[in-house]
Amino acid sequence: MNIILLSGGSGKRLWPLSNDIRSKQFIKLFKNGEEYESMVQRVYRQITDVDPVAKVTIATSKSQASAIKNQLGDSVAICVEPCRRDTFPAIVLAAAYLHDELGVDENEAVVVCPVDPYVDPTYYKAVKHLQELAEQGGANLTLMGVEPTYPSEKYGYIIPESGEEVSPVSAFKEKPDVKTAKDYIQQKALWNAGIFAFKIGYLLGKAHEMIQFEDYRDLFNKYDTLTKISFDYAVVEKENSIQVLRYGGSWKDVGTWNTMAEVMADAAKGKVILDETCEGTNVVNELNIPILCMGCRDMIIAASGDGILISDKERSGYMKPYVEKIETEAMYAEKSWGTYTVIDVQPGSMTVKVSMKAGEHMSYHMHNYREEVWTVVSGKGKAIVDGMEQILRNGDVITIAAGCKHMVEALTPLDIVEVQLGDEISVSDKIKFDLE
Repeated sequence: MNIILLSGGSGKRLWPLSNDIRSKQFIKLFKNGEEYESMVQRVYRQITDVDPVAKVTIATSKSQASAIKNQLGDSVAICVEPCRRDTFPAIVLAAAYLHDELGVDENEAVVVCPVDPYVDPTYYKAVKHLQELAEQGGANLTLMGVEPTYPSEKYGYIIPESGEEVSPVSAFKEKPDVKTAKDYIQQKALWNAGIFAFKIGYLLGKAHEMIQFEDYRDLFNKYDTLTKISFDYAVVEKENSIQVLRYGGSWKDVGTWNTMAEVMADAAKGKVILDETCEGTNVVNELNIPILCMGCRDMIIAASGDGILISDKERSGYMKPYVEKIETEAMYAEKSWGTYTVIDVQPGSMTVKVSMKAGEHMSYHMHNYREEVWTVVSGKGKAIVDGMEQILRNGDVITIAAGCKHMVEALTPLDIVEVQLGDEISVSDKIKFDLE
């Protein structure tokens, strides 16, 4: 299988565990055996269980690329959007990347899926069938529609010409009210879950009709000039040759704490105590202090360095406009080399815990406006400061003056406490260099 996973989202609905850097698909609330895993790890595992040689490409923003590398390593290709331009430009860029950079033939089919559904294994078996249908060329676009379990107002609907497993599409309908949704279901309608397949050559042909570009790299360089438009508006609604595959297995769009509570592995994660009178309450605690809950019923409690949420489950679905009023910097981020956790912020200083994975290294870089003091807490590593190498061990302290080029490589798992000092401490104060 060739699969493009669309990974976006700003993380407002699962605050405070998610933020602009760490979207919901990277929060580890599910389990694979005894180990916690994130949504993106679960999706990748399910895909490779169905097809061990599946080629997975994740189309994402620059802010999410490091988290994907951290959680999936080199097992997936990553197509990074230079800026956000909605789903049509993102999918075209990914298709051009597959064709021009990875050598995927124009006659090969690719399936596009969201990165964040909560599904059972039958879903990716259906996805594989979807690609096979697209390969056969019975239609220019092949969609997968989910059989509705209730008359939802949250989803658009696909109206098929028949109730067969595979059917030509009669019409598409926008998100309806409940009464209209019931009428659609009587017509054997399906939820439009944003899952579709096509041959690479078909989409690149459509793209060249709408955008002037030579190849992937040319498209990448002019990406910020592209019109923001969804794939549905740009392609689906204008295409006459469309068929739909009916999917009747388990499928959940996990977009709020209320729906996440239905599928997360444990009712409580972290340092949490629930007394015997608590009912229907889910707690996730990423802080290193305990949370005690007593008499809590149908509640969501989540705590991280970004903040604390205490909400009735039903009301948690309405939190986005309130979270948008909260102005804080992200206190936790996953990097390609490990994790970065802000411990303390004061005027003129910020203290950070850096945890690096063995064999990984930071970029060679410098800061113009801040000094850094590193203290090695555990593990062994190697520092390079202005071209000079030094082995790092427990207890070692290094001071990096503003303007000095520096990097760290972890020879074993490595923990460092980094104190940043300066009147202007900003993530934008970073210049990268090639290692000399």
